[in-house]
Amino acid sequence: MLSKPKSQKAVAASQGIQEVTITVDGGYEPSRIVVEALKPVRLLFDRRDPSSCLEQVLIPDFHIAVDLPLNQVTAVEFTPKQVGNYVFTCGMNMFHGEIRAEALNT
Repeated sequence: MLSKPKSQKAVAASQGIQEVTITVDGGYEPSRIVVEALKPVRLLFDRRDPSSCLEQVLIPDFHIAVDLPLNQVTAVEFTPKQVGNYVFTCGMNMFHGEIRAEALNT
């Protein structure tokens, strides 16, 4: 049986923004994102689950609280200023994901 990867590295999109699409369906897939610190990040939340718990995503370290309309993709942008792990959760704190900001590769 093949399973989806739990971790995904962000891909460089236009204007140097790191981008990852996260499917919101019974949780977050992928649930772990790897990005480079000090570079802008755009997470594209594609909400497919009608559960009221998944109506919102919170990223406390970046003071982000965004509503996720059903069957739509919602962009969330921020720039991690330092290396570390940052958690994101649903509005009810039942589903969790993690953003791992790593040092720039030179």
